[in-house]
Amino acid sequence: MTVADDAASTPVRRKAATITDIAQLSGVAPSTVSRALTRPDRVNEVTRQRIERAARDLGYTPNRAPGAVLPGRTRAIAVLVSDITNPFYFDIIRGTQQQLKAAGYTQLLVDTEESGELEASTLDEMRGGAVGAVVTASRLPDTELARYAESMPLVCINRRPPGVPNVLIDTPGGVVQALEHLYSLGHRDILYISGPLSSWSNERRWKTIERVSARLGVTPRRAGPFSPTTASGAAAADVAINAGATACVVFNDLIAIGMLARMRERGLSVPDDLSIVGCDDIFGADFCNPPLTTLAAPIEQAGRVAVSMLLARLAGGAAQRDSVLLPTHLTVRSTTGPVPPATIVRKDRR
Repeated sequence: MTVADDAASTPVRRKAATITDIAQLSGVAPSTVSRALTRPDRVNEVTRQRIERAARDLGYTPNRAPGAVLPGRTRAIAVLVSDITNPFYFDIIRGTQQQLKAAGYTQLLVDTEESGELEASTLDEMRGGAVGAVVTASRLPDTELARYAESMPLVCINRRPPGVPNVLIDTPGGVVQALEHLYSLGHRDILYISGPLSSWSNERRWKTIERVSARLGVTPRRAGPFSPTTASGAAAADVAINAGATACVVFNDLIAIGMLARMRERGLSVPDDLSIVGCDDIFGADFCNPPLTTLAAPIEQAGRVAVSMLLARLAGGAAQRDSVLLPTHLTVRSTTGPVPPATIVRKDRR
């Protein structure tokens, strides 16, 4: 038999239908499909029948019967991240995995793609296949997170829903250091480059900027929102230049690194023409060109602490703390410098 004959005799495996496929065919959200298949009493009958018909047409086979317990289920923990390609989550994943492995648990890693709907549908599915979840930078409302926490052990990272155990990275504390650093260098026109509006951390940073700016006698400005990717950096840099700002505090390092590239494209210099402060101190922040001033955070520790809190709940013991705050600090590198002299002269002539 030739290789071609052997290949021809091998059955072609079709890709298994997913909840997302059913959602597209039936014209509803993935979270609605998940509810219809696992908790049909929460979906109206017409919609449920349409979803069930789409599932049959696609040949969808659920991984489990509703409410069934999978073999090994008691050793599986779901870890949800908003964007698995974002280096910020690399250390979160490493921290959770190491802690879970040491305790004899398996990590189920899910990329929710910055989507609240996908996050909700994932949590609906995971309730039958995992005994708990760590949710990082959730895009769901507090009320939804609290509702999920009622039906499964849940710990949030960088969110503080009432009644839900959480681990917070104190980036607002780092933002205070960043503003005082820029102020000491003579900057009075500081622009905040905003991340997604659905990001809870984004709003915490902006409120801190408003508060500290009032103390320093500076009027803060805000631009965005921008997607937390390097591709957004070009637009963010153009906005900062057009706004006449002398310095920027940026939602995350990815946007900041994209801004550096755009500044070079336009023949401008960092920090001579614009000072930039990032956030997270991700891998690569120290050897981009120029090395990025940024807020360093104990990201891997956040993952380990979150798992420890979750395992304590699973063990039935009383948690020592329902909320843990991890400090950050400003790491000064080469993207911040004194306010450009030409800017000072220009403002004096007004």
